[in-house]
Amino acid sequence: MTLKQIIPWRWGGLRTLEEEDRPFESFFHGMDALQKQMDLLFEDFWKGSGHSSLMSNPRNFALVNPRLDETEDDKAFHVKIELPGMDQEDVDITLSDGLLIIRGEKKQEEEDRGKDFYRSERTFGAFRRTLPIPVDVDESKIEASFKKGVLNITLPKTEEAKRKIKHITVKAA
Repeated sequence: MTLKQIIPWRWGGLRTLEEEDRPFESFFHGMDALQKQMDLLFEDFWKGSGHSSLMSNPRNFALVNPRLDETEDDKAFHVKIELPGMDQEDVDITLSDGLLIIRGEKKQEEEDRGKDFYRSERTFGAFRRTLPIPVDVDESKIEASFKKGVLNITLPKTEEAKRKIKHITVKAA
């Protein structure tokens, strides 16, 4: 399907009998084709830039923007970041002007040699996440731990913040 065929004001003259019975189906097929062409265009664009491996592989894109979960309980705020394949030496955490800055870089190299072949692959990816620190956090007691590719950061609440918590019971109406 060509671009002319998906332009709405030209639909009347280009429909076939089958398309008239299912007008949205042909539209969606056209949009799928357009999406594929756009994907190929961007893939070609990134090919020579050195970023093609990051953008074309969804697993590598997750490295650039790792998954982050934030939770809160009575005692602290908790941040969990998934960083598979990374070690604690690959991660840097800083605190500056009420912002928690988490940076990391993954460098992975694989080499495979055989009798008739040689294969070498490299994957590189860096990320930076900046999180505002709530006012009621004791910045001097922030702790971080790294285990099995998961970074856990605990931001303990101040004593004043802990006293402000009031639980409200919910009654049936």
